[in-house]
Amino acid sequence: MKYKDTLKWMYQQLPMYQREGKAAYKADLSNTITLVNYLGSPERRFKAIHVAGTNGKGSTSHMLASVLQEAGYKVGLYTSPHLKDFRERIKINGEMIPKRSVSSFMKTHQSFFIANQLSFFEMTVGLAFDYFAKEKVDIAIIEVGLGGRLDSTNVIVPEVSVITNIGLDHTQFLGDTLEKVATEKAGIIKNSIPVVVGEVTPETLPVFKHIAKKNNASLMLAEEDSIKYYPCDLKGEYQLTNQRTARVALEQLDATFFTISEAHIKRGLLRVVANTGLLGRWQVLNENPRVICDTAHNKEGLEIVLRQLSEIPKKRLHVVLGFVNDKDVMAVLGLFPKNATYYFCQPKIPRALEVEKLENIAKTVRLNGRSFKTVRGAYRTAFKSASTEDVVFIGGSTFVVAEVV
Repeated sequence: MKYKDTLKWMYQQLPMYQREGKAAYKADLSNTITLVNYLGSPERRFKAIHVAGTNGKGSTSHMLASVLQEAGYKVGLYTSPHLKDFRERIKINGEMIPKRSVSSFMKTHQSFFIANQLSFFEMTVGLAFDYFAKEKVDIAIIEVGLGGRLDSTNVIVPEVSVITNIGLDHTQFLGDTLEKVATEKAGIIKNSIPVVVGEVTPETLPVFKHIAKKNNASLMLAEEDSIKYYPCDLKGEYQLTNQRTARVALEQLDATFFTISEAHIKRGLLRVVANTGLLGRWQVLNENPRVICDTAHNKEGLEIVLRQLSEIPKKRLHVVLGFVNDKDVMAVLGLFPKNATYYFCQPKIPRALEVEKLENIAKTVRLNGRSFKTVRGAYRTAFKSASTEDVVFIGGSTFVVAEVV
């Protein structure tokens, strides 16, 4: 099976949450447990840090990986979704898994996958765990896909669990209150394994305290840790919070296995993109006009990004905007400035919100602009319309950003 054919089979034959939404969601770990048992429990053959949260878990995961790489360790990194290439999801020291490893794994185990009706995400988790075990990584950073308690990654017993923060995202799966979402994310807390929480609210703190106590897990609140921030190549203001969370998490690693100096931390934070290949986080694509893209796609994430955007000196703001169809778009659109020019579009995935619907919703909150059938078309027009003193922002969805980076 060639790599291209492998991906085609994975995408077409099995539902995938990132593309299709709720139809692909499985609220059950039994498939993953069956899979790792079949594979010989690869998740037990490497140390790990498990990272969950509504916002910032991707950036925090990449910071952790970068610092550990600078400390001289062989570091696996599992994240989702990918932007350009499926293999972005599975890396060792910043290098994507080889195409032949993907194809070989799928070919070898395809009959098992079909017989057990495994989802795209379950297969990908199995691939990552198997690859990290065979390559003998010193440690792997494992980012949760969705939620925590029932996420396919939640079969590992990590060195430390990390929960960045809690917001109201994916409420159709995780619940419609902060307490409910926190309970699902806190499902990654394991017995006697330390847990670091990046940010808490009056609603979420009691949940974390209760579940940590029940699991005899020491609870560290990163907000209570005063640190001197180091320069980082991830430039969004929100990255300061992620940096603090990552550094508190690193402090929990057993010093008998891991030696991490301040020099490693400083260099790791300066070289996150170079070491890991992270894309789409307050990424500047052009100067004069300045073009910025960011994958923030929910209320909490966009509030921070739009606040930072408002502080940039500019003559006019041009916004290339698209969403997926399972977001509370009305609530999110209300955050955007009325005096910007909008270029509405829809990403090339089945889950995309139709651009006509987006434009109609936007009009109700007095956001005016034009509609485009493609992201590239919207971006081209925005770029041509902008003067050198203007700013162009591209966002609303990971999948919109994926088409321009």
